[in-house]
Amino acid sequence: MKINAFADVSLRALMVLAAAPEADLLTTQAVADAVGTPYNHVSKAMAKLRMLGLIDVERGRNGGSRLSAAGRNVTVGQVLRQLDTREDPADCIGPGGQCPLIHGCRLRGALARAREAFYRELDDVVVASLPASHQMGPVFEAIGMRPGL
Repeated sequence: MKINAFADVSLRALMVLAAAPEADLLTTQAVADAVGTPYNHVSKAMAKLRMLGLIDVERGRNGGSRLSAAGRNVTVGQVLRQLDTREDPADCIGPGGQCPLIHGCRLRGALARAREAFYRELDDVVVASLPASHQMGPVFEAIGMRPGL
């Protein structure tokens, strides 16, 4: 199963915020630098994460983002369900029209069940439990922060 690029960036942003000291605010630029993704992509992900209530944002000169209480407890499965915008896992309905086999197709149902099984498997994985100090220390040093773990 493959997740979309937006979900990937969003999960990486959550991991960076989870690894930062709880009192620290990280700018969107710092998160973008930490995950190696263009600012514009991370900015959209951060806006969505805020809308979902997974991050808190403080505006202003010393502003930035941190995980919310909900963000500290959210699972990978929950995040992916929120960010997966594809209604049809097989792209049976696309720009060129419908697949000629769509009527009575059992593949679509099987793929939908497989996707849900994938998410269910990730429902036990709390995003905040994923970052490790050996992983995040060099990332934080690269963006000019002391490692928080």
